[in-house]
Amino acid sequence: MGSRFQWKRNRTEKRQRLMHGYEFYVDPSRCIGCQSCVEACAECETHRGKSMINFDFIDRQGTTATAAYVCWHCEEPTCAMVCPADAIKKGDDGIVQSSLNARCIGCSNCVLACPFGIPKIFPEYEQMMKCDMCYDRTSVGKKPMCATVCPSQALSYVRPDEIAGRREKPTNVFQFGNQKIVTRVRMMVPAETDAVSLDVLDYMWEETYAAFSQPQ
Repeated sequence: MGSRFQWKRNRTEKRQRLMHGYEFYVDPSRCIGCQSCVEACAECETHRGKSMINFDFIDRQGTTATAAYVCWHCEEPTCAMVCPADAIKKGDDGIVQSSLNARCIGCSNCVLACPFGIPKIFPEYEQMMKCDMCYDRTSVGKKPMCATVCPSQALSYVRPDEIAGRREKPTNVFQFGNQKIVTRVRMMVPAETDAVSLDVLDYMWEETYAAFSQPQ
C-alpha cells in the first residue's frame, strides 16, 4: 500500500515540475476570429471530438471583434461547490477537471452557477465537459492544443517573463458585483487595471436594462 501511495506522489510531483513556471494567458484584444483554437481543441484526445473553447462575437451588430476563452480554473470553483454528486474535482495543480463520467448526473447546476459561462452539458454523454487545460498534454510537459495553434497569441501558455514585454499586464482577479473571484488563468488588461469588473446589466439589451432599473 505504501509503495502505491509513493508512486502516486512521485507522479504528482513530476507533473508539477513539468508544468512549473508556465501560466495560461488570455488576451481578447489579440483574437482575430480564425477559430483555429476551436478546431484544435476538438482534436484533444480526451474531448471525444468536442471543442471546449468558448468562442463568441463581442458585439455582432456593431463590430467583427471576437474573443476565445478557456476555463478560468477558479481558486474556489463554483461549479464544484454546487455539484450535488461531487463529480467535479480540482487538482493540487489548480486545474479544475471536467466532471467524472461515473458521477455526473447531468443536472446543469454547474452550467448555471459558473459566472463565466464555461461548463457545457453534452446530452449524448449525459455529462458536463469543459476545458481542463489539455491535462493529457500539460501533465507530460506539452502546451495546450489551443495555445499551440493561435497565430496571434490571444491564447498563450508561456512563462511570465515572456508576457512581461507586452503593453498590457495580466490579472487573475475578477469582480462580479460584490463577489471577488481569483483564477489560475490570467487575462491581459490595460496597465492601469488591477482587476476585471463585470456587471451583468452591462450586457443586457437597453429595453431589458430599463425594466430592471425601474423602482419596484
